[in-house]
Amino acid sequence: MFGVSRSHELELRVRYAESDQMGVVYHAHYLVWCEMGRTELIRSLIGRSYADLEREGYALAVSELSIRYHGAARYDNRVRVRTSITEVRSRSVAFDYLITNAETGERLASAATTLIALDTRGRPVSLPMELRRQMTDGE
Repeated sequence: MFGVSRSHELELRVRYAESDQMGVVYHAHYLVWCEMGRTELIRSLIGRSYADLEREGYALAVSELSIRYHGAARYDNRVRVRTSITEVRSRSVAFDYLITNAETGERLASAATTLIALDTRGRPVSLPMELRRQMTDGE
């Protein structure tokens, strides 16, 4: 097990399709933004995409999720998603997310996920030590 705090920031602009008639972002879109942040963090740490991991025979499936909403993102806001790896174990990786308004700094949501490693048959599997090191050391 590795305890870590490696992070990545992603900025995006809220699209019209992500909001309701009042211009407020629908709650499920925050989860999509978390996934975007997570895949970009993985790419930045291991030097290849999540799709590459899947081609290598590894999938990471969400096994736990929590989210707390603090404020509302609105249509055309710039949103910042800060994603951090908080723990890497032999079969799982834990992430924290902080979603803020990029212009005002207002906290919009905080979330956490745990992903479990699966093989091509959908059974839990250990992640290679090299991959775990890349997620913790960035090498």
